[in-house]
Amino acid sequence: MSIENLDFKMNTDLSIDEKLPSGFKSQYFDALYNLETLHWWFRARNKLIIWAFKKFSPDFKTFMEIGCGTGYVLSAIANAFPKAEIHGSELFEEGLHFAALRIENANLIQLNATNMKFVEEFDVVGAFDVIEHINEDELVLAGMFDALKPGGYMMLTVPQHPFLWSSADKYWCHVRRYTSTEIHAKVFRAGFDIVKSTSFVSLLLPIMLIQRLKNKNRQDFNGFEELLIHPFLNNVLEYLMAFERSLIRLGLVFSLGGSRLIVAKKPSIK
Repeated sequence: MSIENLDFKMNTDLSIDEKLPSGFKSQYFDALYNLETLHWWFRARNKLIIWAFKKFSPDFKTFMEIGCGTGYVLSAIANAFPKAEIHGSELFEEGLHFAALRIENANLIQLNATNMKFVEEFDVVGAFDVIEHINEDELVLAGMFDALKPGGYMMLTVPQHPFLWSSADKYWCHVRRYTSTEIHAKVFRAGFDIVKSTSFVSLLLPIMLIQRLKNKNRQDFNGFEELLIHPFLNNVLEYLMAFERSLIRLGLVFSLGGSRLIVAKKPSIK
């Protein structure tokens, strides 16, 4: 299947004059499309997300991912829940092209996450390492709340701990790294009840801290070079993440970690 022949629905209401989210570089999608399937972090995050779906909303029928990028997470959800109706949105057309390569039966739309128009349409809405790129993150959370049916779930992952801020965050166009207090407050203000919140990439935090301090002010930092690691080390790190995930499944909540997973629920109508 060639990219030129892909057919997906585009949001023609998107204007280049709108105040766009703070950023991502669309040229990154090409390299990410190939790296995500191999790298321990992307693979481990996918498995944690799928666990959260099976734990908190196993019978969902409709799902929308905000900022689906190349469709790596979206395709994992589609494979794990083949009967569900899968939707993905992305600001950049380049990302949607790659997402369409990964997933044949998803409804993909171009969308500015700060200006969503959905009202009570989905059982689950997710944003996985997306809102840290956006200045108006609370607009996105409010839009996700509106998009959910009463009793629906939001799945969210974000990078954590401002003390980890480094050239890597600048390279990947982050606006912020969250504290748990900040992200919890924003989720509550959007109207959600938090049902699960835990750090992850916790067992590897000392290694991550050393790496981030090393690259704190590097002007020549290249994020893709950091993602290219030896297969043996990649496997070791993935096994450590699997052990960490088993602890989370058992109910352990990590307070510290490079990232945070939040599962939140929209209150049901009484």
